[in-house]
Parts: sequence; structure tokens; C-alpha cells
Amino acid sequence: MGTNPVMQDEGGPGIAGVIARPILLFPAALLLGFALDHLLRLPFPISRIGLVHWISAIIAGSVIVIGIAAFAAGVRSFSRAATPLPTNQPARALVMTGVYRWTRNPIYLAFFLVYGGIGMAIRSPWILILALPLAILIRYGVVAREEVYLERRFGDAYLDYKRRVRRWL
Repeated sequence: MGTNPVMQDEGGPGIAGVIARPILLFPAALLLGFALDHLLRLPFPISRIGLVHWISAIIAGSVIVIGIAAFAAGVRSFSRAATPLPTNQPARALVMTGVYRWTRNPIYLAFFLVYGGIGMAIRSPWILILALPLAILIRYGVVAREEVYLERRFGDAYLDYKRRVRRWL
């Protein structure tokens, strides 16, 4: 018997039934990375001194700022559409404007940019290593379930949107 990731509210449109809220998964991965950095130290390939260090620090800061800007743009689009952002609430509207014209998941993309930027800025090999399992978890435990939910909720409008706009970039 297969499980259906779309959960129904009593008489309502349902919710996506993601495995966990992404707003909690990213900080959890950061905390796990911090813990592993202290328990199982790994070398970081970039020295703490010299030009390469400063270049990597500027890149890390820029990636974080871009991530914050992408997050703000995604939240602004949801706000303008008067639809809730949390994955544990039903979608009221299919958001296809603003940053959603270029990517179907700008907020998750923003989370990854900030996450990776933090990993680079604090020189954490474990945070960067954990980005791969985190990406798999987000892709299959969150995004795939949201897509099934949105297809059911918005039908052909969402299918057309999926054909026109890439998942990430």
C-alpha cells in the first residue's frame, strides 16, 4: 500500500504532507554540521590567511546576501498573492509571478545559498558535506510532495507552470 503525500484537511484543500518543515531542516543540518566539526575534525582546503582566504570570504558573504535577497523576493511574492508560506497550511493561490517566473523553488534555493555561504564563511567541511544529504531530503521529502499536492490542488495550471519554469534555475 503506497502512501499519499497529500493530506486532506476536514473539507479543505489539504496540505502537502512534507516530511518536515524546511525552515527547521536547514538549521538542523547546520547544528549537526557544527557538532560534527567539533567531534570529527576535517581539514578545510582554504587557508585562514592570504588572498585566497579573503576571496573566499567575499564569495561566502555574497552568496549569503544573494540568498537573503532571493528569500525576501519569494516571501514577497507569496505575500502579494495572499497565500501562506508555511508548508503545513493549504495553498490559497498558485504563485507564478516575481521570482517564481524563473524558479519554482526560490525560497529553498535561497536557504541553500545561505546554508552554503555559512559553511564557506565559517570554513566548515561538515556543513558543506551535509549539503548533499540535505538536498536529497529537500528534493524528495519536501519538493516532490509539494509538487504532487500542487498538481492535485491547481491541476492544469500547475502542470503548465511546471512545463514553463524550471525547478531550481
